Amino acid sequence: MASYHRVRHAVGVASGTDALILALNALGIGEGDEVITVSHTALATVAAVLAVGAVPVCVDIEPDFYTLDPHHIEAVLSSKTKAIMPVHLYGQPCDMEAICFLAKKHGLKVIEDCAQAVGATYEGKKIGTWGDVACMSFYPTKNLGALGDGGAVLTQDDVIADRIKRARQYGWNQERMGQEPGRVSRLDEMQAAILSVKLHHFEEDQAERRALASSYHEALQASCLRLPVVREGGLHAWHLYVVQASNRDALRQTWSQQGVHAGVHYALPAHHHPGYKQKIRLAQEALVHTDKAASRVLSLPLYTGLSDKDLARVLTVVSH
Repeated sequence: MASYHRVRHAVGVASGTDALILALNALGIGEGDEVITVSHTALATVAAVLAVGAVPVCVDIEPDFYTLDPHHIEAVLSSKTKAIMPVHLYGQPCDMEAICFLAKKHGLKVIEDCAQAVGATYEGKKIGTWGDVACMSFYPTKNLGALGDGGAVLTQDDVIADRIKRARQYGWNQERMGQEPGRVSRLDEMQAAILSVKLHHFEEDQAERRALASSYHEALQASCLRLPVVREGGLHAWHLYVVQASNRDALRQTWSQQGVHAGVHYALPAHHHPGYKQKIRLAQEALVHTDKAASRVLSLPLYTGLSDKDLARVLTVVSH
């Protein structure tokens, strides 16, 4: 992973969630600190911030791209703000130039949540190489997935890498002396071996995903669905092909009855979950684009190995 991304360090850990937690800890983010992120994401993003005692400050998304809108960042800054955590959702790269500019301007760290975006680029630069650290997930459904769970933290910083290496195993140094409290979060050898083999075929898999996305885009232009838009200057990883429909739930049920099963990522933003809503600070009273997306998004089947026959079936059902 370090070689693929051309970074100095890729530290294997037990999961993408652990990667986020360990990265936050390594950057010294903890009790009472604030991290700017989004609510339209997998719960792992905000769960990790809460796990270190920090406060997720959720801003709205860009409606075309489902990613953190940098225009909202400065409005929520406080003396407690320590980092920005952009999420490259569905494989769509965030506007990293704007985010990194603002982070540098205000002395903030950038933690990239790349769980769904391995293989994506922005302005010719790989996602995962823009921030101070980047966090990967190797859950089996990801573009680069293991047989079980796994994750990694990418960084150019030797000190951060050393902190994470110690923290993932009891706080041990090379002499197995506990330098600080740690945890157990190792990427086991079996998963690492599988990922090493799959990485050799990763670009072929990505080409297949891009071809499937192109097939959807071409076939569904005349449909009632709102199709995904790729950010200018970005290369989408196509972890998911997400469309929007005003009658999402009815449409999903109709498709299911015809043998096509669409996912929803995600039906409930983090700030609406009962166990989270009191612990998240919102940039504004309502996250308009976040809530709208959550009520409309549908994920069409997209994975390597999807046969021409199955693709044709999906297109027949969805286009009508």
